[in-house]
Amino acid sequence: MSVFLLVLIIIALALAAWTVLLYNGLVQLKHNTSKAWSNIDVLLKQRHDELPKLVETCRQHTQFEQATLEKVIAARGQVQQARERGDVAAVGRAETTLRAGLGSIFAVAEAYPELRADASFAHLLDRISGLEDAIADRREFYNESVNLYHVRREQFPDNVVVSMFDFPPRALLEFAAAEKADVDLKALFRP
Repeated sequence: MSVFLLVLIIIALALAAWTVLLYNGLVQLKHNTSKAWSNIDVLLKQRHDELPKLVETCRQHTQFEQATLEKVIAARGQVQQARERGDVAAVGRAETTLRAGLGSIFAVAEAYPELRADASFAHLLDRISGLEDAIADRREFYNESVNLYHVRREQFPDNVVVSMFDFPPRALLEFAAAEKADVDLKALFRP
């Protein structure tokens, strides 16, 4: 065997090993984004399970505003449908509506001292608030995972491996601009 052929074989093996390393790194990032989404999905499911209890607790106080409760129930359904489809963008839009509805429930509840004093309501309020904080933390982790994945997809030579194999882009979990704006407390307490 000639030295030239041996050098070509070594170069080919090195190139193959390098391609495998790039591919495996991209696979790890792709699965990290899936795992991060699954973590959010678990929290959304937990909150999804808690919301009917909150709505029912509010309904028991017959004077509580029915329109506010219906808004939360409808938004909950939109989030659930988007989660089942795996549509991250739709989850973000539905989450914006749901969060606005929850804000309305909590603001309206201020006018009902007997509801605020209800132990079930207080427990559910704490539980849902905790889930909201956890969702925000996981959303940040998910978006960071997606960002790292997208950077690797676009970098050379990773983009060559991406074009040869299936590494589709992932959507960031974003909420509407209104979700990021300062809260208008006067609007929350308007009838």
